Amino acid sequence: MSDVLKLASDLIGRRSVTPEDAGCQAMLAARLERLGFHIEWMHAGSVTNLWARRGDKGPLVALAGHTDVVPPGREEAWSSPPFQPTVRDGLLYGRGAADMKGGVAALVVAAERFVQRHPDHAGSIAFLLTSDEEGVAVDGTVRVIETLERRGEKIDYAIVGEPTSRAVLGDEFKIGRRGSLTGNLTVHGVQGHVAYPHLADNPVHRAAPALAELAATVWDEGNAHFPPTSFQIANIHAGTGANNVIPGELIVQFNFRFNTEWTSEGLQARVEEILSRHGLNYTLDWNLSGHPFLTRADGRLVEAVHTAIRDVLGIETMPSTSGGTSDARFIAPTGAEVIELGPLNATIHKVNECVGIEDLERLATVYERILDLLLLDEEGA
Repeated sequence: MSDVLKLASDLIGRRSVTPEDAGCQAMLAARLERLGFHIEWMHAGSVTNLWARRGDKGPLVALAGHTDVVPPGREEAWSSPPFQPTVRDGLLYGRGAADMKGGVAALVVAAERFVQRHPDHAGSIAFLLTSDEEGVAVDGTVRVIETLERRGEKIDYAIVGEPTSRAVLGDEFKIGRRGSLTGNLTVHGVQGHVAYPHLADNPVHRAAPALAELAATVWDEGNAHFPPTSFQIANIHAGTGANNVIPGELIVQFNFRFNTEWTSEGLQARVEEILSRHGLNYTLDWNLSGHPFLTRADGRLVEAVHTAIRDVLGIETMPSTSGGTSDARFIAPTGAEVIELGPLNATIHKVNECVGIEDLERLATVYERILDLLLLDEEGA
């Protein structure tokens, strides 16, 4: 069994459903400490956060990820127990295999191999691990970054091991992500009997034209790096459950995935203008999960990714900004060049989540090659 497969299996075997870490990071910290990494715990609330750094000079390359996983769902629906790593037909099955214990294992093994070959490498390598990525993400990576910022410890390059590949390993990686803005809207009406509508005020009827306008609005056309901004209603509720009662309020939760054509403030102002123009009596609370970010396509990190994938996998990769959010959104605002690169994402969050065994080994080699390109000086230190 390869080092990467064994480590990924050990991680999958730990039931680390958010915000639990189940000892994953302690196991990894022990390995990193043997390599000369300085171990620093940054716990927040019930969340486990690890910052481990080797070296005190720049450039600083951070290898980032999360040890928490989403719940497995109905365990009897799995072909093998979700927290019992199982190898079958060249695949490793288990919750977190792709998202993202496989990627974390590949990052750690890549660092081990790099340090063994180059114990006196230039710059610094760090690991930033959290158990709060799949949850509300308020006490995880964001807390570590706040601490680093307070003490002036700057990340130059960050590689997040999220699953980004689509059809084959390395065919796609992320150089940015759209922002995520959620609105929690309550439209206020007057409850009453459906037979006496003149004595009530139906908030569903009042809100329908405004919601239709929001849904039909073309917010932008996207740009060279991002798809168009999208508005989606995620949850909607009104009524008491009885068929003879006009509801007193309508509750709507909606989300924007927005590109760099907008600011969160701009979107909020536009939505509130539409709601007010339709004469609604409403309250609206906003939650910004992250701003959009974009790493320079001509920067050193992106160039290193292209070269490493070409050297190791023999293919040309495609930079992308599609998909959901990740903890990269907390690292990018510090000025770091940030990319996401990891295994296939076809089975993430699904029953029978899995990752290719050969892909894990090749992914570790890609990560190791990126470290070569970023940290070895011209003499090949």
